[in-house]
Amino acid sequence: MPLVLSRTGDTAKMDYLKALFSKVYLRDIVERKKVRREDVLSAVMDLLCSSAGSLTNPSRIADSLNSRLRLTGDAAVSANTVTSYISHLTDAYLFEECRRLDVRGKNYFDYPNKYYCSYVGLRNARIDFRQQEMMHLMENILYNDLRIRGCSVDVGVVYGSKRNASVETEAKAAAENKPLFLARDSFPKIIVRHDIRKRWYDDNGILHIGVIDFLLDEALI
Repeated sequence: MPLVLSRTGDTAKMDYLKALFSKVYLRDIVERKKVRREDVLSAVMDLLCSSAGSLTNPSRIADSLNSRLRLTGDAAVSANTVTSYISHLTDAYLFEECRRLDVRGKNYFDYPNKYYCSYVGLRNARIDFRQQEMMHLMENILYNDLRIRGCSVDVGVVYGSKRNASVETEAKAAAENKPLFLARDSFPKIIVRHDIRKRWYDDNGILHIGVIDFLLDEALI
């Protein structure tokens, strides 16, 4: 089992963030919304934190919770309950729902959608600073940044291409560019990466930019 070392000051900050989640946000939701299944609300919160940026839906979450918590019969969690609890969490500005859009058809899909944590620090504290996957954290941070800039953000899926925050080969680069070509519009295209420092445009006019450079450039969008 790997050991996680931290300084005393870091531990105090971690404990503070954990307390914010459990003693402030969670308690406020339970009391204000009159939640009867606090254990389920807490489990939904944990699942959304651990799967931030992944496609999911209430039915899938309910099945996962019933299996994990071994809930059956009258104690089983329904998709409607999960939907209600997710609504409570988004109303408290802890998460945002990002819907999938058919870019070419301009229609929204009902499910699955993605859920992003509004405060990545609180998300990390909630799951004990584990599950620090570069791709999901980077996606969540970029989503929050775009929302802060006033953008309306939707998400779609292009089957048959792998996504990776680092583009190492021409074949992988082509896979990363494919969703942008499928959009078939004239809007500017940007690929944000963590493995480059200097921005550049490729032959198709697509801007490749490092994540730090993107976050610091307020005039870019």
